[in-house]
Amino acid sequence: MSLDADHIVDRRRMRRKLTFWRVLAVVVAIVAIVAAAVAFGLRGFGETSRPQIARVTIRGVIRGDQERVEALRALSKQRNARAVIVHVDSPGGTTAGSEQLYDALRRMSESKPTVVVVDGMAASGGYIAAMAADHIIAQGTSLVGSVGVLFQYPNVADLMKTIGVQVETIRSTPLKAAPDGFGPTSPEARAALESIVMDSYAWFRGMVQDRRKMDDELLQRVTDGRVFTGRQGVELKLVDELGNEKTAVDWLTKEKGLKPDTPVRDWDLKSRFGDLGFLHMATAAVLDAVGLGAFARQLESWGSVRAIERLNLDGLLALWHPPAAN
Repeated sequence: MSLDADHIVDRRRMRRKLTFWRVLAVVVAIVAIVAAAVAFGLRGFGETSRPQIARVTIRGVIRGDQERVEALRALSKQRNARAVIVHVDSPGGTTAGSEQLYDALRRMSESKPTVVVVDGMAASGGYIAAMAADHIIAQGTSLVGSVGVLFQYPNVADLMKTIGVQVETIRSTPLKAAPDGFGPTSPEARAALESIVMDSYAWFRGMVQDRRKMDDELLQRVTDGRVFTGRQGVELKLVDELGNEKTAVDWLTKEKGLKPDTPVRDWDLKSRFGDLGFLHMATAAVLDAVGLGAFARQLESWGSVRAIERLNLDGLLALWHPPAAN
């Protein structure tokens, strides 16, 4: 009996030691990962005082992003960044997010010559961002324009009747949370939404006219919501010239006095640590390797949830997409 008790005590002691070493291994691995990331982050754009051109990329749906604003503010203070080339490939996004990005780019362009290169698309909110630059360059088949604002919401009233569900609502005023999509939209609610959309549309049109120096007749032609190719955009003054990044460097050389051999270097708009996604993955791998797989899977789950949350779009949209149906 005493031998069994001693054996149990020894096993518990060994288990505690094993747990200690596992935890220590995880801590050491995480510290090593962070140290490597810091070392990597210290290398790159700002490693030399030699004049450079910063390359910034705006891709995908645009929404509010304070981290991006801070990154652009930091870039405006970089002495070795003599100019900025902004690559845009975006269908737009929220009006508030697009306005925020436009303001950040305009502030940066006050201290750095800024050129936009439209890769695939600068539509709607993407075009708002493009107008912040001193010069807009697009490929011949790029899509630009889509000057307009929309507010969309689903109406599931017929579906709810089919499945026998009814939503009861008590409102402080008739226009509170209207429309809700559970019934017909009242004329008053529709009028209220239209006033919001048209106010934002007037702001967008005014920006196009001011930044692109258009008369009223030309403004009317380019602000009906359609998109144009880069070639059409040049004719309509939405784009300054056709080309690519080399064209942008040539323009900076000719108009802003930069040397033609000035190197172009990437400037990240996201912190290298970002949401620490790389750290989540690396930590999960280490935890799994030392036998703490359940906790590792929980970390991965947290990362997935946060990624899904970032897909939400709220508010008015300055967004272009082909219609799903007539």
